Parts: sequence; structure tokens; C-alpha cells
Amino acid sequence: KMAADTSVDILQKVLENEILQSAKVVEEHLDAEIQKLDQMDEDELERLKQRRLEALKKSQQQKQEWLSKGHGEYREIPSERDFFQEVKESKNVVCHFYRDTTFRCQIMDKHLTVLAKKHIETKFLKLNAEKSPFLCERLRIKVIPTLALIKDGKTQDYVVGFTDLGNTDDFTTETLEWRLGCADVINYSGNLMEPPFQSQKKYGTSFTKLDKKTIRGKIYDSDSDDD
Repeated sequence: KMAADTSVDILQKVLENEILQSAKVVEEHLDAEIQKLDQMDEDELERLKQRRLEALKKSQQQKQEWLSKGHGEYREIPSERDFFQEVKESKNVVCHFYRDTTFRCQIMDKHLTVLAKKHIETKFLKLNAEKSPFLCERLRIKVIPTLALIKDGKTQDYVVGFTDLGNTDDFTTETLEWRLGCADVINYSGNLMEPPFQSQKKYGTSFTKLDKKTIRGKIYDSDSDDD
């Protein structure tokens, strides 16, 4: 019993010492920072302030530039010709190829409207697939909805139907945000290694199976068996 008590005491002392050491390191670091600031003369402080102001100004200018190019809102573009112009002037573009009669396109619209406001660094567009046969053929779009994810004028990736989004109509905006983050088409702050739908147990095995039908190059809905 005596030996056990002694070893507990030793452990406690070691632990207390560790905590004290850590606190000391933090304190020394803070002291050094304060000292650095104290030793700065007026000119150095002014330069630091200027640098911060410039960084702030630059970020505001960037934001204004994005807004002037139509970022910050989810917009429909009227024609294929507009698509090329829009894509040319923005680094990151998400374009939803939709069809009025496809229910899943409305689900996609709802999430994209939210993300367009949140991710001002990316342009969010929608284009009627039936009015853009040339583009659909060129980009090999066979299933509706499809998102074309474009960086520097080149289509890098596609989100086809809801397959990558947990295979369900009930996917969250966070899940779509994660998928766009995987393609590096938005500035994603979460952990790419942890898809949000993995933690949503309610989906379990009750996934809605999506059918991809591409007969003779025709475009099919991901939520119906007929055209």
C-alpha cells in the first residue's frame, strides 16, 4: 500500500511539473511577443498597420471584383454562348445542367442557392440542357442533373446525379459543399477525409438507387425510367 501511494505521489508530481513547464513555455512566448511589440518603434508599428490595411483592402477589392462578375448569387444563363463568356472570366465555376421536368434539379437548385451566397469565390450557374445540345454533347452530359465543375476554363470534374452525395434525395447542403471541396472548386474549410453523409446514420441502407440511363446518346433523368 505504501509503495502504491508513493508511486501515485511521484506520478502526480511529474504531472504537475509537466503542467508548470507547459505554462512556463506559453508565458515565455507571450512575454517575447509583448517585448517585441514594446521594442517596435513608431515607424515599425505604422508599417505593420499599413500591411494589415493593405491586406484588408486587397481582400475587399477581390470581393468587389467577384461580385461584378456575377459571383455571390445562383444565376441562370440563357444560352450556350453565354456559358463560354461566363467561364472565361472566372477561375472557379459550378454549372448545373438541368431540365424543367426533372424533380431532382429542384433539389439541386435549393442547395446551390445557399452555396452561391456562402462561396463568393466561385461562380454558380445553371443552364437548360434542352437548350444546349452542343455543350451537352461536348461535355458528354448524359444524366440530369449534372454539375460541371470548371477551373481556369477547363472542366475538371462532374457531379452526376446524386451518386456522390450519399445516393439519396435528402442529402444536406454540407454534403454538396464537401463534394465541391473535393474538386477544389470552392475554398472548403472542413475535413475532406470525412464526408458529412458518413455521420448521418439515418441514411443507413435506405439509399435511393439512382439509375443512369444513356441510350443512343440521349439525355435521361437520374430519377425516372422514361425520357
